[in-house]
Amino acid sequence: MREWIRSHRFMMARRLTQLCILGLFVAANSYGFMLLSGNLSASLVMHKLPLADPFALLQMFSAGALLGVDVLLGGALILLFYIVVGGRAFCSWVCPINMVTDAANWTRRVFFLEKMIEKKLWMSRNVRYWVLALTLILSFITGVAAFEMVSPIGILSRGIIFGMGFSVAPILCIYLFDLFAVKNGWCGHICPLGGFYSLVGKLSLIRVKHDHTKCSLCMKCKEICPEKQVLGIISKQSGAIVSGECTNCGRCVEVCESDALSFGVRNYINTNVGEKE
Repeated sequence: MREWIRSHRFMMARRLTQLCILGLFVAANSYGFMLLSGNLSASLVMHKLPLADPFALLQMFSAGALLGVDVLLGGALILLFYIVVGGRAFCSWVCPINMVTDAANWTRRVFFLEKMIEKKLWMSRNVRYWVLALTLILSFITGVAAFEMVSPIGILSRGIIFGMGFSVAPILCIYLFDLFAVKNGWCGHICPLGGFYSLVGKLSLIRVKHDHTKCSLCMKCKEICPEKQVLGIISKQSGAIVSGECTNCGRCVEVCESDALSFGVRNYINTNVGEKE
């Protein structure tokens, strides 16, 4: 039991973080407990400190909206936080869709669908950056925040907070897409918010670090990683995983039996160490 907890410690911490954030939103809406009110797009901490999704604000700016000082402050706070801890930490530690896509990956492993499906379909991970650009263009043309109108992240978070109803349909589609079409298809290939945070996290401070002298070359880290292309450093040299596409989920650290991987503070002197885009 102790070994299982050790090998899943970050996953349990991520689930606890995701559920606590959603639970606070639900508590504010249903019970008036206003520690954290609103949703993942815009919220207030204790009715005073504003927080806002910087990508949503970028869409609104592209659409020509005038943004208030409090909203800009909220976006700046969130942006600064993810610049420090790693932009795509949002994807693995906060975003509720991560629980859906992880469930699809678990189903693939349990029913041995990995090799059978993965050989048939392929999608470039750069698609998310094209979707990001298209989102901003559409926001500019239509005058509305394009991705926010259809975002499954917002749909799921609002559904949990205010009631699901028919909003379960797009979430089910993402589950089935990741299960039968492309592994990590939504989060790893399509989601423009993930692409945005990949750009934000390129210079982040908290990184997974690799000690080449301890590495046993078991490659369990590459088997479990949802963005395995970021692990180009493995078997080659010591250093930090500096790619912005790393989600800082900690799964590679958990499965590394030789303790060659760990979280640490990035050394900015050698900024290209370990990066493989």
